[in-house]
Amino acid sequence: MANRVEEAVEKIAEEILANTDYELVDVEYVKERDWFLRVYIDKEGGIGLDDCQEVSGLLDEKLEELNIINDRYILEVSSPGLDRALKKEKDFKREMGKLVDITLYKAIDGEKMITGKLTGYTKDIITIDETREIALKDIALVRLHIDF
Repeated sequence: MANRVEEAVEKIAEEILANTDYELVDVEYVKERDWFLRVYIDKEGGIGLDDCQEVSGLLDEKLEELNIINDRYILEVSSPGLDRALKKEKDFKREMGKLVDITLYKAIDGEKMITGKLTGYTKDIITIDETREIALKDIALVRLHIDF
């Protein structure tokens, strides 16, 4: 059910944002104590509170009109953050050349966490530091790297 809601909301959000400066980054529909519909947006120069409120209002109005979610839920619209997860092809292409942190399902060559420069992407493999290829099926999570 969550996947169905995420796909429907993604289509609606894409339509709403089509002629704006905003980019839809991701949609999550998750059950915690309550159901949460999380919509992550971005734009050149970054996202502020006013941006989140604007998109939230537009999205809330459209979701209310279409009534596609039967559960009670909390809508959250926010930036994906500096350490955003890379999930879709457009994410990988946008972040090409940047440092990423990769968490593997199981260790490869003794490593379960890898940090390197994203230098290649196909639907099956990402390339790190020009030479290291890692199958996407072996990857639990890819996030932008942040130095503290």
